[in-house]
Amino acid sequence: MQKSYLIFGVSKGLGKAITQSIPTREDIVFGISRSEPAYLNTFKHVKWIPADLSSPHDAVTKVKQRIGAQKLDCLIYNVGIWEDNAFSEAYNFQENTPAALEQLIQTNVTSCLLMVQAFIPNLKLADNAKIILIGSTWGLENHNGKEVAFSATKFAIRGIAHALRENLRDFKVGVSVLNLGYLATEYTLDEPTEDVIKKTEAGLIPLQDVIHALRFVLSVSAASCVKEIIMPAMQDKNV
Repeated sequence: MQKSYLIFGVSKGLGKAITQSIPTREDIVFGISRSEPAYLNTFKHVKWIPADLSSPHDAVTKVKQRIGAQKLDCLIYNVGIWEDNAFSEAYNFQENTPAALEQLIQTNVTSCLLMVQAFIPNLKLADNAKIILIGSTWGLENHNGKEVAFSATKFAIRGIAHALRENLRDFKVGVSVLNLGYLATEYTLDEPTEDVIKKTEAGLIPLQDVIHALRFVLSVSAASCVKEIIMPAMQDKNV
């Protein structure tokens, strides 16, 4: 059965992997990113929509105009930028400018809220619609990370998911959040999982593992609700 997807952050990394592996060639796919990825030349079924998520109102208007009243079976919000020098010893919260912090919040949180709100009518048209928000272990209680603004936005993503679920329960729209740890984004899906594990010494999560988790969420019926998946790397001591 043909399905329709709205996927954010398709230009690289996890978003690219999702776009390449989750929908079929027969599905309707809308892919959102600021610049058009070259790999979409071989994925003609993906309809690319340019949008700068750091300008939420303009981005929502552009995407909504393209999609209109099209039924959506799945919305995947895979967006997350972070502060300068994040995840390194050089990170210093005090050195981040107010403008940079505001842009981070606009991209990670405000655009998420407005996009989800805009497409709830489209999702209600499906029999078993799913909203999947890509979170982070930086949004979990008592993590050991220092990145203040990034952590704040990922806690917000969890909050959005939990409250949104209650708003959409009667419409049987599933809302899930995947709290992911460090990803091996430098390796594509073509790289065998065993090789990724060996090269990273099991310190990073192979993208294939995240794809398996997403397929599980998408496979359950409307009678079930996958609320949250917490998925750090095996050697990750941040949580």
